[in-house]
Amino acid sequence: MLEALDLAARRGLARLFSGLSFRIESGQALVVTGANGTGKTTLLRMLAGLSMPSDGQIRWNRVAVAPFSPAVRAEVAFAGHLPALKDELSAEENLGSMVALAGATVSRDAMLRSLDGVGLLRQRSLPARVLSQGQRRRIGLARLTLYARPLWILDEPVTALDGSGAALLSQMITGHLEAGGLVVAATHAPLDLPATRVRSLNLA
Repeated sequence: MLEALDLAARRGLARLFSGLSFRIESGQALVVTGANGTGKTTLLRMLAGLSMPSDGQIRWNRVAVAPFSPAVRAEVAFAGHLPALKDELSAEENLGSMVALAGATVSRDAMLRSLDGVGLLRQRSLPARVLSQGQRRRIGLARLTLYARPLWILDEPVTALDGSGAALLSQMITGHLEAGGLVVAATHAPLDLPATRVRSLNLA
């Protein structure tokens, strides 16, 4: 269970939001919308334990989230709005680097299956610099399936994806929810998810 209790955030002297509270349970997704500059990314970073709210509290499974806590890191898969790739590394090497940075250990066969699942098996040896933006985004999607993280936090995950990529993303999220996972996604684009599993939060 993920809870936010009276959260507030500021950027400099400007207030982004305040009095923000919500709760999502196992199998639920929170879809966060709002105009640019309303604090969507700030909120996601707070939920991932990467920054502190200016007020309020975040709880994961009833325990307060401490910034940069190893315990929180082990439970969260955070995907920022830009793919964190090194241009000189191949798709497979970038995926391996992501897994290592997350503190996980997976086999090469598992990585290849994951790349195949997002349609990048044939491109696995190509350097990231020659891949399209959509293909680069798919590398980030591949890592979500590689290690068990109950909470996925996704910042603009549909960006650069074509229709098939967006459909694949929705299928992945739905599968994660059906397996009992939780998802928080900030997006300007619609996600095709089961309505009964989705809660909405507009930061406008």
